[in-house]
Amino acid sequence: MESLKKINFPTNKSAALVLENGEVLLGYGLGVKKAVIGELCFNTSQTGYQEALTDPSYTKQIITFTFPHIGIVGTNSEDQESSQIYADGCIINQPNNFYSNWRAEEDLNSFFIKNNIPCLYGVDTRYLTKILANKGAMKAALINFGTNKESLNKFHHEIANWSGLENLDLAKVVSTNIGYNWAENTWSKKSVNGSKKKFNVTCLDFGIKHNILRNLHEYNLNPTVLNLSSSYEDIIKTKPDGIFLSNGPGDPFATGTNIINTLKKLIDKEIPIFGICLGHQILSLALGAKTKKMFQGHRGSNHPVKNLLTSFVEITSQNHGFEVDRESFSKDIIETHISLFDGTNEGFKHKTQPVFSVQYHPEASPGPHDSHYLFLEFYNLIVKYAKKN
Repeated sequence: MESLKKINFPTNKSAALVLENGEVLLGYGLGVKKAVIGELCFNTSQTGYQEALTDPSYTKQIITFTFPHIGIVGTNSEDQESSQIYADGCIINQPNNFYSNWRAEEDLNSFFIKNNIPCLYGVDTRYLTKILANKGAMKAALINFGTNKESLNKFHHEIANWSGLENLDLAKVVSTNIGYNWAENTWSKKSVNGSKKKFNVTCLDFGIKHNILRNLHEYNLNPTVLNLSSSYEDIIKTKPDGIFLSNGPGDPFATGTNIINTLKKLIDKEIPIFGICLGHQILSLALGAKTKKMFQGHRGSNHPVKNLLTSFVEITSQNHGFEVDRESFSKDIIETHISLFDGTNEGFKHKTQPVFSVQYHPEASPGPHDSHYLFLEFYNLIVKYAKKN
């Protein structure tokens, strides 16, 4: 790790970002006055900042939003993807002094304070994004001093001592402790297939988002959410017609060690399984594939993905720093989707078992609706195997 660059801290600057290469960016603080250490990443979405901040997949990450105007529509209780902000910190180019939206309930700064999150603004986020694009994922400390200036050297040493996200099981931190049922539709407030839900879907919670559950419920499915460490017997007790593996944070290899044997049993039982994001990666591990850390990851709601089965291109919402290594796929796996940004794997299915998954977020929160068809495919697969059994 490089030494900390010498700086003169201006009296009018109240916050700083210390990078693991020793570089320091000075700015101003929003939210609570505290310091956090995490993996610095950038998100290219132009909308949906509240959904991104409350996505549990961002645990131990500091989000840099590339879009300069963050906070313009305020925040509200309906756009929460979980009960709280899970990102450790946030960096924006410039805050909005005013917000305007008929659904807004409070401003972004109040939202940060309520969730005990620091934010840095007044830095060149384009410059910061270029650093991450060229040098890859980077550890960093975000410090909102307020009026109490601290020595930045101690944070430089703390960054050096933090192991980073590799080999870190964060899903167990965000997974629900108590199982629960979900009964809310998407914003249309009506079910695609009628009000009576016919099939049960058991969701293993690695950091599940609310809009995933809304979409499952919309498609004639009764979601039951369980802790990721639930045993095979606990899962079978819920009488699942399908299994859903959610998104989540951390290293899939570290998380998957506890769930792989359970998944192998469920696969052998021919219960339809649908995984996304971290769930996609863990399902690949259960099928004998491997995962690896990405250079910079995919984060945003404008990522082009090609469906290799249809040749259609989907614009997708993504948030992940690990990928599935396609070279490790067995002969039983068919690659179904690839990223048009860097060619990495974005989806697969099993040749003979009712198992498929994608790397991105088809629930589109935030993001486009190009991939909603995957929920219908999951529903149709459940119907097919329900008739078969």
